[in-house]
Amino acid sequence: MVKNALAKMKTAHSKISDLYWKMFEPKMSKRIGFALMAFGAMVLSARLALAFTAPAAGSFAYTVYNVAITQMLNGAIGFVAGVGAMVLGAVMAIQQKIMLAIPCILGGAVLLNAEQLVTTLGATF
Repeated sequence: MVKNALAKMKTAHSKISDLYWKMFEPKMSKRIGFALMAFGAMVLSARLALAFTAPAAGSFAYTVYNVAITQMLNGAIGFVAGVGAMVLGAVMAIQQKIMLAIPCILGGAVLLNAEQLVTTLGATF
């Protein structure tokens, strides 16, 4: 049993070691360099984010905004959904399902803070 565990550890270590050294091969280093250059280009070409303002009464799609954001998301439905997501995340964390608990807790926090997030989210137009 111990020999099997040691053998598995050695093969896992050798796989990690192989991946590490494979990064320095010319073909792989070109790919990594291209990925870093693409990421840098995306960062440098990002535009400014413009703040979203709530529509005034009587303007285009105000009714949709009023029902969806003001009454539902910022109202009782959004609060109950946020608390429910937080409780579901706590249950998943207790059951050791951390990868399911993290999105539940983050989603619940977003729903509970929706009032502040609605006006601070930017549009990238």
